[in-house]
Amino acid sequence: MLYTIISEDVADSLSKRLSARPAHLARLQMLQDAGRLVLAGPHPALDTDNPGEAGFTGSLIVAEFDSLAAAQAWAGSDPYIDAGVYAKVTVKPFKKVFPQ
Repeated sequence: MLYTIISEDVADSLSKRLSARPAHLARLQMLQDAGRLVLAGPHPALDTDNPGEAGFTGSLIVAEFDSLAAAQAWAGSDPYIDAGVYAKVTVKPFKKVFPQ
């Protein structure tokens, strides 16, 4: 089943994000390589692809996991958590309707 992982950053998270980004992206690459990643990306703090020093306010991941517990465990071991980037992480089941 698909699950959404919706993360909200702490204030001024950019430097923490940058330091943990390679490890964070490596985990996402593993999901992609396994054919389980639907989409992933950050929420820019400004209405632009490149918010500069304003940074990001959180992230969204949609991926396939065997269960809610598995999705929660995967989300809970994100390098961004260890780096103090995320203030809150919510994991929810997701039903994809479009595109078909």
